[in-house]
Amino acid sequence: MAKTYYFPPIVIMGPGAVELIVPEIQRMNVKKALVVTDQVLIDAGVAKIVFDVLDAAKIDYTIFSDVKPNPTVTNVNAGYQKLLDDECDFVISIGGGSPQDTGKGIAILATNPGDLRDYEGVGKTANKSLPIVGINTTAGTASEATINYVITDEDRKLKMVIVDPNCLTTVAVNDPILMIKMPKSLTAATGMDALTHAVEGYTTAGATPFTDLFNLEAIKVISKSLRKAVADGEDLDARDAMAYGQFVTGMGFSNGGLGIVHSMAHQLGGFYDLPHGVCNAILLPYVVHFNADAVGDRLKDIAVAMGVDVSRREPKEINIMAIDAIKKLSKDVGIPTGLKEIGVQEKDFGELADLALADICTGGNPKCPTKEEVMAIYKAAF
Repeated sequence: MAKTYYFPPIVIMGPGAVELIVPEIQRMNVKKALVVTDQVLIDAGVAKIVFDVLDAAKIDYTIFSDVKPNPTVTNVNAGYQKLLDDECDFVISIGGGSPQDTGKGIAILATNPGDLRDYEGVGKTANKSLPIVGINTTAGTASEATINYVITDEDRKLKMVIVDPNCLTTVAVNDPILMIKMPKSLTAATGMDALTHAVEGYTTAGATPFTDLFNLEAIKVISKSLRKAVADGEDLDARDAMAYGQFVTGMGFSNGGLGIVHSMAHQLGGFYDLPHGVCNAILLPYVVHFNADAVGDRLKDIAVAMGVDVSRREPKEINIMAIDAIKKLSKDVGIPTGLKEIGVQEKDFGELADLALADICTGGNPKCPTKEEVMAIYKAAF
């Protein structure tokens, strides 16, 4: 059956990549950028690397930095108003998933009427967003590469998942030099987010031979590089490999889908304002265990990609080895071991399960869970 695949039209990768955005912007016939970032990146001097490139090229811009770690509808609306007030006609997003997703929401509102809540779900906009130059500073979400973005609706305490080809960036940039100052905890969390994308993307019901290529490659690269990137943030080779790995799986899961790790993690983020990557990392092995009997030999492929020797092993043993490899990587990079440790409350499991089942990512899970099974996974990960 024929299928449409979506990728950013221009991809710039590698050390010094940010300097190559200038000719791409000049070809866009645009006048002024709204730069969407956060105050942490400004204070750390990371955003300044991009500002210096823009200043040297005399590219006009204004800055919007009021972006929360779990960006909200309020953040997007404020950014959109800033874009209108300062007469900007394109967006440059600098950061990880939070600025990238916020920038997408702003660029969509600029070309489509109504409230962002109107576009929750799949493909509900009529018009392409304003041009977006997505400059990634973490190796995790791959939002600079995907047709997805996630914004929290504060009123419902719910993360809205929006899947929309119209939000795809015009230029996707991954420069590992911008990632060197990322702290160990954020490196670990975003790296495990990327691994979750790859594992879920490889086992999702929507996987194809084409998306499998991306996701298996990402599992190999992330498994080899994440520990090094966490141990030494200035290891440029490890940073470059992680930037590549997270981008590759972004192209995979954006075109194949995910599963209930993300459905369940979205609710934890919306409910408790927790880091998305940490929630994914804690839940991942338990969801993989739940799905094991529905994915054929795919856990064997994952185990091999993670460097596990599965020769002369029985299928059930191989499944356990794959899960243990995921747990070990998570432990080695310092991820908390359970949901209780990060403030999740057991009394909320029922409501969280209801919300997770309604999440758009649930449809991609290889095994259809009941509410009781979702609650049991939260309990196992507690």
